[in-house]
Amino acid sequence: MKTQRTKSTWLPFGTPPEADIALLCLPHSGAGASAYRAWGQGMPERIGVCPVQPPGRETRRQEPPLRDVGSIVPSLARDVAVTVEGPYAVFGHSTGAICAFELCREIRRMGGPQPEHLFIAGRRAPQLQEKHTKVGELTTEQLAEVLREHGGTPDWVLNDPAMLRMLHPVLTADFEVSEGYVYSPEPPLDLPITAFAATDDPRGTVAQLAAWEPQTTREFTLHELQGDHFAIFQQADRVHTAVAQALGHS
Repeated sequence: MKTQRTKSTWLPFGTPPEADIALLCLPHSGAGASAYRAWGQGMPERIGVCPVQPPGRETRRQEPPLRDVGSIVPSLARDVAVTVEGPYAVFGHSTGAICAFELCREIRRMGGPQPEHLFIAGRRAPQLQEKHTKVGELTTEQLAEVLREHGGTPDWVLNDPAMLRMLHPVLTADFEVSEGYVYSPEPPLDLPITAFAATDDPRGTVAQLAAWEPQTTREFTLHELQGDHFAIFQQADRVHTAVAQALGHS
């Protein structure tokens, strides 16, 4: 069965007509749907990469950014329920990873069709407490240092105070989403989980990504990537291959 869906606020890009399965991709802190536009071009054509657009950025920049998982997930879940027809999977990186996990749990609570697979990157397991950086209290210079430590932010952004001031509200909100998350125990998900762990990522070590395993009753797979917090973009080809194999579209 081919995947079909209409464009929506949360899912602004169409699924390629040849796609057999939609891959909903939730972005990292400070990013929007465009983070996955180039990244998704290397995926097999049968996998339709569907970037998720949170409020406060890009096409939704006039909306205030949301500051907790409880505000994001119910709205996104309702949107997925009415726009996605056919098989789908969910991919989340960093802040997007914890939202992807809770999205699956929210859809289960709603009695909706579960995704075929959950892919996680750059975020410790939900039952592990996230460290707090208090981005909202940082000066522009301090924010630049935090972003430089995490990697993945171009130097021209780090050296542009005006750009950093513009990004600050979205980054503050997104960090609050991740760092303010409180895990509530529920039965494990009845779907496979694949995690991508970067060897030099202080926000999600290999051991912290391995700790996702108890969150599923099905298969759990852990891939180690050489690199930092943004290794999934630096090694996109390897990630695409793993995703395609997991979804049976290699």
